[in-house]
Amino acid sequence: MTTNSTSAAAPQAAERKTEGIFGELKHIQRIYGYLPASQIKQVAERRGIYVRDVHAVASFYPHFHLKKPARVNVKVCTDMTCHLRGSGTLYESLRQRFRNAADIDFSLRSASCFGRCDRAPAIAVNDVCFDGVTETSAAQVIDQTLLGIQPAAVAHEGEGPKLLTDPYDGKRTYDVLQRLLAEPKWEEAIGVLRESGLRGMGGAGFPTGMKWEAVRDADSDEKFIICNADESEPGTIKDRFIMWHLPHLVIEGMIIAGLITGAKKGIIYIRHEYAEQEHILQKEIERCYQKKILGENILVSGLRFELSIFVSPGGYICGEETALLEALEGKRAEPRNKPPFPVMHGLWNKPTVINNVETFAFATAILAKGAQWFKSHGKNGAFGLKFVGVSGDVERPGVFEVPMGTTYAELINDHAGGPPVGKKVIGFAPSGPSSGYLPASMLDLPLDWNAVAKAGSMVGSGAIVVCAEGACMLDMALNAVRFYRNESCGKCVPCRVGSQKLVDMLTEWTQGKFKESDLALLDDLSHTLRQTSICGLGQILPAPIQSVIKHFRPEIDEHILHRRCAAGVCFKTGNA
Repeated sequence: MTTNSTSAAAPQAAERKTEGIFGELKHIQRIYGYLPASQIKQVAERRGIYVRDVHAVASFYPHFHLKKPARVNVKVCTDMTCHLRGSGTLYESLRQRFRNAADIDFSLRSASCFGRCDRAPAIAVNDVCFDGVTETSAAQVIDQTLLGIQPAAVAHEGEGPKLLTDPYDGKRTYDVLQRLLAEPKWEEAIGVLRESGLRGMGGAGFPTGMKWEAVRDADSDEKFIICNADESEPGTIKDRFIMWHLPHLVIEGMIIAGLITGAKKGIIYIRHEYAEQEHILQKEIERCYQKKILGENILVSGLRFELSIFVSPGGYICGEETALLEALEGKRAEPRNKPPFPVMHGLWNKPTVINNVETFAFATAILAKGAQWFKSHGKNGAFGLKFVGVSGDVERPGVFEVPMGTTYAELINDHAGGPPVGKKVIGFAPSGPSSGYLPASMLDLPLDWNAVAKAGSMVGSGAIVVCAEGACMLDMALNAVRFYRNESCGKCVPCRVGSQKLVDMLTEWTQGKFKESDLALLDDLSHTLRQTSICGLGQILPAPIQSVIKHFRPEIDEHILHRRCAAGVCFKTGNA
């Protein structure tokens, strides 16, 4: 909190004075198209905080504009899957096509992942996402918008497959909640979750039952349940799918978590690019209030649980749980030091459960069908179910519900249709850039927490990105590191400075500029990032390039020793 011991007359930023500030700023931006300095000053005065504090928040998030933007603001996703699917060429084509447009009319920039990896490449025009675009279709959308016609985005999900995870076969009956209210055996419910072995499915894999039990046992007058629906890492699309097809399981899981732990308020933190999912969830929440499934007196039980949606103002770092908490409190989304952990000191310093969309959905399914039902699924020594997204160089990208232990070869070849005709897989990321890259020789690795960790990678969130012949693995490492550089919050020096240093170094490698001292410097920099970065972003930042050096060393040597790129991707003007 901001204080000023030298000026007794200065406004003091008391606790919770920033609560709800994003709604206020979004309202102003809807009126003016940006945040005028005069309006920022008024927000500060109304809240009794410094102007600099409001400005610090507004300037942090990409969703807010501090000066009037162009009438048509175009962003092209340039991360991982979109990169593989030609977003670089698309960007350059649009830049050339609209090069004579006035700055007040048109702006173009690259942007981080929009969560449309299964339909890459994707663009956003005035914050409306369009996926599967070509140079022609993207230009048509922009032309229409310049004429004052805002084309509507196309929803693709439609009717989904029959999912093993849904105990209700699409009917939204909330049977588990009703049973637990009839027989409130909360400790027994925690025991079922612990027996099932359910882990957090956002990537960290922390045991769910243990987390809920810790918050239940915490002595506090106020507790919270947070659903992290801010999946923003390239390749990560499974939560978008679950919110579309199983919103009731997510909501029911949150309500149950609230009743088990004693929390009376829940918040779904969703990325602003997921407008369709936000609408679906909001409709289901409203239905639940009408049916008395949410509110003051849930199903005449005397128990209370309120649920609302918080739309993120943008930024990958908000997916880090403590940065997410800072955002919910109306502050800059800068990660907190841990410990303390959110289960004891979370939102507003109160005990807080934070799980992702998939975890809450599975919790409901497990409490409906039992721990043994969940454990009965699996193969190759693993157990449980998992939603995975497969994108990149495959014929049928998408989200699949599969048994744990399914091999990556099966996921890529059987579920996602394999690589494009005439090409072979050369590498894959098991979970977006944070997992690094593995070679095709490891495709028989099973989707298993321990097996993948032993191989030096991680199951993570199940964001599988496939690279086939024609991709350059050094270029892909640079693309991943550049993503982290762009999304670093800048709070800690190792990440802020180290990410830029890594981008500079790898860019030079792709241009044939290599110094003998680079590899030793890379190792030192990687060690520093892993040991001293505050959050996971900085800690896993070296993973893409370190994995490529480990598994694709001949390709690296071709670049740095012989100035050759077998894929024909590098050594081109503008590669930086």
